[in-house]
Amino acid sequence: MHRIGELAALVTAMSWAIAALFFERGIKHIGVLTINFFKVVIALVLITITAAVMRGMPLPLDVSPNSLLFLSLSGFVGFVITDMFLFSAYNTVGPRVAMLFMALSPLATAGIAYLFLGESMGSKGFLGMGLVIAGILMTIVGKQGSFEISTIAKEDRKGYIYAFIAPIGQAMGIVLSKMGLVDYNPVSGTQIRLFTAIVGFGLVSIIFYRGQNIKRALQSREGMKFTAMGSVFGPFLSVTLALYAVQRIHAGIASTIIGITPVLILIPEILIFKKKVKALEIIGALIAVCGTALFFLL
Repeated sequence: MHRIGELAALVTAMSWAIAALFFERGIKHIGVLTINFFKVVIALVLITITAAVMRGMPLPLDVSPNSLLFLSLSGFVGFVITDMFLFSAYNTVGPRVAMLFMALSPLATAGIAYLFLGESMGSKGFLGMGLVIAGILMTIVGKQGSFEISTIAKEDRKGYIYAFIAPIGQAMGIVLSKMGLVDYNPVSGTQIRLFTAIVGFGLVSIIFYRGQNIKRALQSREGMKFTAMGSVFGPFLSVTLALYAVQRIHAGIASTIIGITPVLILIPEILIFKKKVKALEIIGALIAVCGTALFFLL
């Protein structure tokens, strides 16, 4: 099939949108920390099966010390820190706004890569960044009806801060992953990142909750159902399809198609969950996606 790469990227974007909606509902039942823990556990099982099929090696036993270091750091920053902020944003301002802020991730990645890897972003990057920021601001104004800080609820202010921090953490995770995947398989690299995330989320649970939140979550059928469904669509299916897409089409094209998630997520929210979305919010999402496309394609 001639367009198989583009199709894989499109399904990736759809999968992330679906996963975000499932995770939002799961959080209501078992909380941010717990859903993150079980999310990476389920994803690790599925990725391990994938590694066994694709590589004939279910465990990443051939990793070098250098790759292990950077991939472990990437797992902690990209999953534990980033997802705690992202899922907290899901629970406050909602997955649509949170995913829109994630449009800043490729731009933040370019900035961090410039600082640490010497990769130049160029003038198109600044123009794209301006469009993304403008789109996000328009969405906030559309959602709140005003951009005066005093009119934004305290909980929503926290949500916007969480949503802003998440793409920065994801960008740092991507740069660390790139440093760890110089000479290593990306599927097995994902395994290492997920294992680190399990250890990280587990330690946080033990330190702050003595593991009781994990035990309680196992008793919530609804919470575990939404977590499992989100895990299949998110960290497993989306990651696998994204790797497949990047192998077959230009990385910039793949990233741009995947970047339309903030627009795709509007469809189920309006048609299925009957949420009221203002015109300015839709326009803002479209502008932000155009900014991401400009960043990659010009």
